[in-house]
Amino acid sequence: MPPDQAFELPEATQELRETALGFAMDTLAPRALEWDQARHFPVEEMQAAAALGMAALYVREESGGAGLTRLDAAVVFEALAMGCPTVSAYLSIHNMVAWMIDRFGNDAQRDRWLPELVPMRLVASYALTEPGSGSDAAALRTRARREGDHYILDGTKQFISGAGASDLYLTMVRTGGEGPGGVSALLIPKDTPGLSFGANERKMGWNAQPTRQLIFDGARVPASALLGEEGHGFRFAMAGLDGGRLNIAACSLGGAQAALDKALAYVQERQAFGKPIADFQNTQFRLADMRTELEASRTLLWRACGKLDAKAPDAGAFCAMAKRFVTDTCHKVADDALQLLGGYGYLAEYGIEKIVRDLRVHRILEGTNEVMRLIIARSMLGRR
Repeated sequence: MPPDQAFELPEATQELRETALGFAMDTLAPRALEWDQARHFPVEEMQAAAALGMAALYVREESGGAGLTRLDAAVVFEALAMGCPTVSAYLSIHNMVAWMIDRFGNDAQRDRWLPELVPMRLVASYALTEPGSGSDAAALRTRARREGDHYILDGTKQFISGAGASDLYLTMVRTGGEGPGGVSALLIPKDTPGLSFGANERKMGWNAQPTRQLIFDGARVPASALLGEEGHGFRFAMAGLDGGRLNIAACSLGGAQAALDKALAYVQERQAFGKPIADFQNTQFRLADMRTELEASRTLLWRACGKLDAKAPDAGAFCAMAKRFVTDTCHKVADDALQLLGGYGYLAEYGIEKIVRDLRVHRILEGTNEVMRLIIARSMLGRR
């Protein structure tokens, strides 16, 4: 294969990208600002994406999913984020939960949940973070004690995307002792007795998806809700997060690309001192840097996807590198795009300030970028 072709997407993946981009431009982009301002969760539009296979991208075909690669998924999430990073990010969470059920669940769980999750007749959320444990996820305190054929849950989950609107919550709980080995995963329906939700948080961005606490007060779920075996939940959570980190990096990439596209159009039309501001060398240098940074981000992301698809031993470190570099870099590119528009960039109607707000949280969730640096350094030093 010629060297240049090694960096080109397969034809099938390019076609997938065009489908996702067309959906993003036709369905998401025209209403993204409206959804942001109204704090509207666009479930019907996400169901339309699901009808195109975008709610179960890497769920196996025999389980009803698309059976695609992580690279395919990253390309889809980038394209969708060009329409709205917030909606694309929620779809990535839903995909992660569906994949975890397919990968770690039993036949009964797959049969129960996937036929509803694949078309998004039911939507799913992932619940790991707690008020007192974010980066130190293994310190979670939500307790599930076994009583006969049920688990009884007490505790609180924090910053849960989709909470209150989602139908299913893949929730990490403590069933054993301290540390990662005491963590298990439960599939908890929205209507579980003893489960309630906090207020919808007022956030800087990501307003088109709700964020609430999950509050468990003697919540009772059947033992059949256990995903895999007791004590395996933390391993499941980390496996899910490797893919989630690639997905959120892809969402950053799509948002930043959309911001650059808006800025590129603007600087060719905007006049200053008698000529388009695109004619000024300072503008050209900034545009050049922005494109270079996006291409570097895309290359690293695709390589990390390849590592995860190949189940390479260093896949986790590459996922962390991609998440850290891409989300930091793309937030900067979006902010640079806003700067190119000057005062107009600060106005909601131009769409860039929303992208800047949405992309800021990507440097925090799925593991903060400080934690990504720890993962990378530990892999270099041979430490776990």
